[in-house]
Amino acid sequence: MRFPNMNKVTTLFKVLTIFIIFTSIEGEDMVADQLNTLSKEEKQVILKKGTEAPFSGDLLNEKREGIFTCRQCGAKLYNSTNKFDSGCGWPSFDDEIEGAVLRIPDADGRRTEIICANCKGHLGHVFVGEKFTDKNTRHCVNSLSMDFISEKLELEEKAVFAGGCFWGVEYYMQKIEGVKTVVSGYTGGKQENPSYQDVIYRNTGHYEAVEVTYDPKLVGFETIAKTFFEIHDPAQKNGQGPDIGKQYRSAVFYANEEQKAVTEDLIKQLKNKGYKVATKLIKASPFYNAEDYHQDYYNNKGSLPYCHGYVKRF
Repeated sequence: MRFPNMNKVTTLFKVLTIFIIFTSIEGEDMVADQLNTLSKEEKQVILKKGTEAPFSGDLLNEKREGIFTCRQCGAKLYNSTNKFDSGCGWPSFDDEIEGAVLRIPDADGRRTEIICANCKGHLGHVFVGEKFTDKNTRHCVNSLSMDFISEKLELEEKAVFAGGCFWGVEYYMQKIEGVKTVVSGYTGGKQENPSYQDVIYRNTGHYEAVEVTYDPKLVGFETIAKTFFEIHDPAQKNGQGPDIGKQYRSAVFYANEEQKAVTEDLIKQLKNKGYKVATKLIKASPFYNAEDYHQDYYNNKGSLPYCHGYVKRF
């Protein structure tokens, strides 16, 4: 049996096929363009289905009201009202936002993997029957797979800087209008709750740093970061002034993408002015307060920093 205009039908079918394929590819490119840039550690978890170390995630102890979103695509995943402390070392939720999470058999044949329904990024695993909550379900999620959006207007924000001996950095940061508190401490290392002796003599990898709490209505992160770059030498690689050692290196520990972008721009400005910036840009990790005798050191002593001073660079 022969059909009329068969050549026209065949041609039309080919055109439609090409159009569908092109549209599909173009759609994939659009989705890819909308995805956030991931760090090496985030790619290991989200794309390669890895698992972050227990008790290491920045969202493990997040207790504010808000929404947990996919770090790769920004889709809303969990409400804070469904978060609970399971003691397992990873953020735990007993329910997800409807339609936000997909469950698929894990490659190990025993567990159930959970992924973002929007971008298919790896989140973690889901377990049932443990009786932690009335819903009898535990979504065990990597912090690296998520971001957090607070539903309440924040009255204060935090930023962490390392630029040599924390006494001097603390002294100058306290003078910034809008800064509420400055705490000296240790961050970026591998030991929990280190002491000053640990940091100095046991190679814990920590930096001497300060945690700055400020009112964003009065002062922005950029102003504070500029001050940081102007009260120490960001070009010195192995310490600050006469203080030599890994714990005295220069670094900004960014808490979010905005802080990261602002710091990158400031470093670029300094490099364009000829400075060989040695300051590291590192994602924020647990911050441990230093001993009491390190706090408000120069104010209590009534003297000035010996290795910090203001130099206008911007």
